[in-house]
Amino acid sequence: MKNKHVFTIEQEDEKKRLDIFLVEKLQATRSFLKKGIIEGWVKVNGSPVKPNYKLKQKDQITVIIPPVTQPSINPEKIPLDIIFEDQDIIVINKPRGMVVYPAPGNYSGTLINALLNHTKKLSVRSGSMRPGIVHRLDKDTSGVIVLAKSDIAHKSISKQLKNREITKVYRTLVWGQVQENKATINAPIGRHPLKRMEMLVTAKNSKEAITHFHVLERFNDFTFLEVTIETGRTHQIRVHMKFIGHPIIGDPIYSRRKAPFEIKGQALHAYKIGFSHPSTDEYMVFMAPIPSDIMSILNFLRNRR
Repeated sequence: MKNKHVFTIEQEDEKKRLDIFLVEKLQATRSFLKKGIIEGWVKVNGSPVKPNYKLKQKDQITVIIPPVTQPSINPEKIPLDIIFEDQDIIVINKPRGMVVYPAPGNYSGTLINALLNHTKKLSVRSGSMRPGIVHRLDKDTSGVIVLAKSDIAHKSISKQLKNREITKVYRTLVWGQVQENKATINAPIGRHPLKRMEMLVTAKNSKEAITHFHVLERFNDFTFLEVTIETGRTHQIRVHMKFIGHPIIGDPIYSRRKAPFEIKGQALHAYKIGFSHPSTDEYMVFMAPIPSDIMSILNFLRNRR
């Protein structure tokens, strides 16, 4: 986000709240912008105003965001479940609850903090705060993730992702009995217009999102699915499962229903990934076993059935 922004209010934005208008324009969180308005980063016609200021046509808004000091990433002695490692890549089985890379509110305890304690050799093509990152998993999604140790490996894997040449397979437990044995969800995903941390299926300001699934097991009130994604949109599987009326068990954002068992975070696991090795071009497949808590739930449901 650049430091200075200037907007002139058109008729279509008249009477909107200032903070909501800026959320739409700057793609930042409402809390961040509200703080900025209160602290004087934002002026309307040269004067400070309150976050709930109602905009008028021809108002001129100036936003000057102060520079943020880039925090350092400290290596931390956190155990890693390494599936595979060589000079080019490292494949990890990430536990549920672990953030992949540092960001505001999570500068320690991340996968990158743990990796920097294990190796200093990580690609920097994604920037100094995201070394080695080629793709990501949500904090509460467990499973297999591949990281690049060299810039050449990063470029190769990124290209395969862009060309949809990487196989990404997940397993998940969802609410309700899914009737189709297999199906494809082709529904574009974009950011929620009001809840900026959420995504939804929408035709407005969205990107193509394609999810395939087939049923592994059905229970009275739940279905265990294997899911393959062609695209990699934020929260894609979680949003698509909600869209078809079968939200993921334990999803704190897209499912509010209380399950008859305990699970921290959504029951979504990155089970398998397949791609061509950056140096040898050999097609390699890596799998991460289903976490013990999801297996316990499946066994509970099997016994109850």
